[in-house]
Amino acid sequence: MGIEVITPGSWPDLEEALHQRSWNPELKRFRSPFVFRGQAYDAPLTTSLQRLSGSPRSIERHLVRAFRKYAPASTEPAGSQWAWLTLGQHHGLPTRLLDWSYSPLVALHFATASEEHAGTDGVVWMIDVGATTASLPEQLRSVLAQEGGAVFTTEMLEMFSANPGRGLPFDAEMSWLDRVEQEHGAPYLLFLEPPSLDQRIVQQSALFSMLSNPEVTLEDWLQPRAAMARRVVVPRGLKAEVRDRLDGWNMSERTLFPDLGGLSQWLRRYYRDLPPLKDAAPQGRPLEDERNQHR
Repeated sequence: MGIEVITPGSWPDLEEALHQRSWNPELKRFRSPFVFRGQAYDAPLTTSLQRLSGSPRSIERHLVRAFRKYAPASTEPAGSQWAWLTLGQHHGLPTRLLDWSYSPLVALHFATASEEHAGTDGVVWMIDVGATTASLPEQLRSVLAQEGGAVFTTEMLEMFSANPGRGLPFDAEMSWLDRVEQEHGAPYLLFLEPPSLDQRIVQQSALFSMLSNPEVTLEDWLQPRAAMARRVVVPRGLKAEVRDRLDGWNMSERTLFPDLGGLSQWLRRYYRDLPPLKDAAPQGRPLEDERNQHR
């Protein structure tokens, strides 16, 4: 069996798909086991580092070293290589990390905000973090168990380096990933919460995924572990309604990118002159795709 693909036909169906298994009977609370990644179109789950080069491992250390070297003097020292890696990812540096969110609404924003891809089906990827944690090598699982969590921090990962806090070269500080992978017998996936570098990370409920081998794609890793993930398609005919609902709930560039750039992006998209819909959509049914035809 491959990764489950769900294609909702209406807004209620989409909500239901994104909130499946949210009820936690042990906690008696709604606490989804999934993290979410929204994409405006069905692009492969490749990292920016993999898209940059066919040999990501060979250039990764050069990118991080140059990023540290040429960062503005006003940049607050990030500490370990892990902290620099998350800082670089946050500012567009090609890295082995992939962006995710704890919020399905944030994922829906990124699946529907692009005007360029308004006429293309979007997708929201969902991964069960509890399941990925259970598949980690034992020594990593034990660290998470001691902390009572399922997601690492940069400080927790730094503990595995040979001399934590000593500012090791990139390859030296990351070498334990390969060592543990060899002992484990296969690449493994972990999730990492970045420091609250700025309000964007906070507002987007952000976290990163990382494979121990930067040359393996997440989609390939998931194929034999299909039960850990699912893909929810956001049909192009439903995007207009989803976009309007998100804007009505204040889930937009203005709140997810709380600076003047984000405000300008939101205003440009929100007030763009589009033909009005001929008829209001009935409750719970997708809006006509008329607007998408003019984008």
